Amino acid sequence: MVVLAVQVAVGGLFLVLVATDNVPFVDGDSDAAPARQPQPRADRFDSGAAFALLRAQVDLGPRPAGSPESRRLARRLRRLLPRGRFQAVPRGLRNVVGRVAGRGRGYVVLGAHYDTKDLPGFVGANDGASGTAVVTQIARTLRPRQLRRTVVFVLFDGEEAPRGTPDSLFAQEGLRGSRVAARRFAGARAMILLDFVGDRRLRIPREGYSDEALWRKLRAASRRVGAARAFPDEVFGSIQDDHLPFIGEGVPSIDLIDFDFECFHRTCDDLSAVSERSLDVTGETVLSLLASL
Repeated sequence: MVVLAVQVAVGGLFLVLVATDNVPFVDGDSDAAPARQPQPRADRFDSGAAFALLRAQVDLGPRPAGSPESRRLARRLRRLLPRGRFQAVPRGLRNVVGRVAGRGRGYVVLGAHYDTKDLPGFVGANDGASGTAVVTQIARTLRPRQLRRTVVFVLFDGEEAPRGTPDSLFAQEGLRGSRVAARRFAGARAMILLDFVGDRRLRIPREGYSDEALWRKLRAASRRVGAARAFPDEVFGSIQDDHLPFIGEGVPSIDLIDFDFECFHRTCDDLSAVSERSLDVTGETVLSLLASL
């Protein structure tokens, strides 16, 4: 998924971490039992339906941008999203866009990427499928006029850079769908990106580029639904991801990403790496956040 340099301040020093197959801050004990996620008090989000969509994506196998599997998935996502349609992206790619109308003026964007890293055997259960599943299920949960703001749902194509692209060129060669969407939806009041949100050990501190005021609203939403433990009051680092083009357009944006994930761009990012409870924690929190915007 994301190709980046993560910077974390520790004791006044900056430790620069280059994302490779070795993910920072992992305890190294792959046999340890995952920390159990809290059971949210709210019960609006259908985590079973979300997990079924996650599983259906994984069952398609690798889904790199432009592949037959990716295009097949895009057609299904267009049918699932309310008022679903395609948005053209250069090189024959396409975002999937939906919309649920709010009561008042203005809109917010909720997004995730649906393509997977072009690696042999990589099915991206967390990195791609989890965010797509939660965004799609939230779209199917909301009803017109339930919220003050209209919500525009965008499932990005081409977040991953093409195979063989060096990490140093990720910002230029990746984020293809979100660059198109950010220009089209530059008038959004806010942008919320869901990325690694299905990790069994879900723990999402604030990503460094993410808007602080919007993140405080997210944390307040997590407290309201009883899921605050998954969103600690900490900052992890700065990550190149699909929220950056929106930030470039002046849209306050946040990235929900648990980058402390030991299967980052590895074939172990499969169904064994994800949890329905983590989808539930994320879904209930984001639903509460949307209601507050």
